[in-house]
Amino acid sequence: MIFHETTLKDAWLIDLQPFGDARGTFARTMCSKEFAEHGLLTNFVQQNMSVSAEAGTIRGMHYQRPPYTEAKLVRCVRGAILDVIVDMRSGSPTYLKHEGFELSAENRRQLYVPPGFAHSFQTLVGDIEVSYLVTAPYTPEAEGGVRYSDPLLDISWPLPVSTISDKDANWPLIDLSAEPLF
Repeated sequence: MIFHETTLKDAWLIDLQPFGDARGTFARTMCSKEFAEHGLLTNFVQQNMSVSAEAGTIRGMHYQRPPYTEAKLVRCVRGAILDVIVDMRSGSPTYLKHEGFELSAENRRQLYVPPGFAHSFQTLVGDIEVSYLVTAPYTPEAEGGVRYSDPLLDISWPLPVSTISDKDANWPLIDLSAEPLF
């Protein structure tokens, strides 16, 4: 795997290194030793899948509140998405900064999302499938989020929103006067 630093502290874009022969290719998508060498969490306890039918669908901006924070390793296995993360850690030098990454079945890139980040994606084509590992089991009472269209973040989504859940459309706007979550 090839690890690329992003502009956000502790978040990494990961390229796979496929090895090929007459049968096709093989690549590791996760290696505890290599992840640990980059300071990444390796205790993945759950794998999730998300399928979306329409281009322009937005899922998120989700996070898990302490003490149930989670890291994610996100990969698009069918289609293409713009994966967007926001650093929600108040003590971080990249607090409230965001960055977007195209993940697709074609480029086979992965995104390591550290604990304390909000995570979202928009489908760039129809019929996509995203698979991601997480370091903590889903805990409904710890779920939180911020609105994908928060003017403070000013995220430029590439497509008009075609589909979004009521919950995701109505997450609160960021309140800078509130007690920090992370």
